[in-house]
Order: sequence, then structure tokens, then C-alpha cells
Amino acid sequence: MATSLDLSRTYTSYSGVDIRVIINGAPAGSMQALSYAIQREKAPIYVMGSVDPVSYSRGKRGIAGTMISLMMDTHFLMSESFQGESYLADKNEIFGSINGPLDNAQGDQADNSSVTLNDRRGNQFQGTETPVGGANAGYRIDTPAGIYDLGSLGSNYSVAPVYYVDQILPFDIAIVAANEYGQSAQMRLYGCEILNEGSGFSIDDIVIENQMTYVCRTILPWRSFKLAGVENGGNDVRAKLYEGNKTARQARRT
Repeated sequence: MATSLDLSRTYTSYSGVDIRVIINGAPAGSMQALSYAIQREKAPIYVMGSVDPVSYSRGKRGIAGTMISLMMDTHFLMSESFQGESYLADKNEIFGSINGPLDNAQGDQADNSSVTLNDRRGNQFQGTETPVGGANAGYRIDTPAGIYDLGSLGSNYSVAPVYYVDQILPFDIAIVAANEYGQSAQMRLYGCEILNEGSGFSIDDIVIENQMTYVCRTILPWRSFKLAGVENGGNDVRAKLYEGNKTARQARRT
């Protein structure tokens, strides 16, 4: 006679609390949601004398989706999944780090003072803060234009850490699910590249979300796999779980 324990083995389902997103071998602990969509161009083919299409032509396929992470004390880019990420940068690129004082940040008028900025290679150089549009209207920072070395092209570029998620080189995502019944499954996204990023916050928001869109090369769909552990000699964990529970219930009945 079938018992509730036997019936529970019939179907498999997972919720968000059973799923982990693994990026570059590290769990993306702040991930809240991940979605994907697969689209392909297919067009009907018509011939004279027939109102219905005689066939369909198959075209290009595209895979895209969204990732939503929770903004904790650091940005998603600073998580363990992307530590050490770098890209090839132009040596004259400037990132958002200003070491010198900015008068307009205090609501004062820009006074043509000198400020210190950093380029992608970590080198410091001086810029000039210039008022724009009259008092308290704004400012711009004028920096010296770099000289492009045509004799040695490699000297114009340098490997630098990423400062935007769209600069991250292609990466793979592994999605692992394991529920309390001992059932498990996984899927994978290969060659992911982040396109867009957006966030926002207001007085009505209890949490801050960071939303990103991505594209990927291919997807390995959900498939079941068995969890094997060292503690039971490498046997199926799920089989041991059910056998142990079944034995315990029979012992209680006797």
C-alpha cells in the first residue's frame, strides 16, 4: 500500500529558497531573481495559389534575460563572484574617483581650483575645476589630453579592474536546486554578458534593488541529478533519506 512518503517521491518542485545562483564558482548571495527568454525568428513561406503558408523558415535565435540583486553594503560588482575581474582599458580613461575637494559638492561656487584625479592605471594627474553657467550653476573638470603613441600601440592600453558591470568579460552561471525531499536539479547559462544596469531608491522602498539585463550564448535546461555524499560511502543521498524515514516510521508503528 502506498504511503504519503511514497507519494512524495512522485513529483519534484523547487521554490526560490531551494535555488542558488553560482557565478564564477562563488554563490551570488545577494541575487533575488533571475529570468531568461529564448526567441527565434520564424517566418511563413507563401506561394501563389495558396492562402496558407507551405512552410516556415527558421532564422536567428536570441537568449536574453534579467538579473535582480539586493543592494546590501556593497554593489553586486564587488561580490566574491567578480573579484579580480579586469578588462583592457585605454590609459586615458577616467573612473569616478576624485581625491581633491569639490567646492560645488558643498554648494559653493567653483573657484578654478586644482583637483587630483586618477586614470585607469592608478596614475594621478591634475585637473582644473571651472565654473559653468555662472555662480553655483555647476562645474566641469578640464584634464590634459593624453598623447597617443603610434610607435608602440600597446603602451596606450592597460589591464585594469572593471568599474561597470557591462565591462565584465563573458561568464557562466550555474543554477542549483535542492529541496527538503533530497531531490535536486541544475541548469546552466553559458557566455553571459551584462548589457544594462539600473537601480533606484525612495522613501517608500524598504530594500534597494539592482536590476541588470543580460544576453548569453546558450542554455543547458533543467535536469535532475543525484546528490552523493561522503558520509554514506558515495551512495544516493535521497535513497538513504527515504529508507531512513521509512524505517523510523515502521519502528514507531510497531
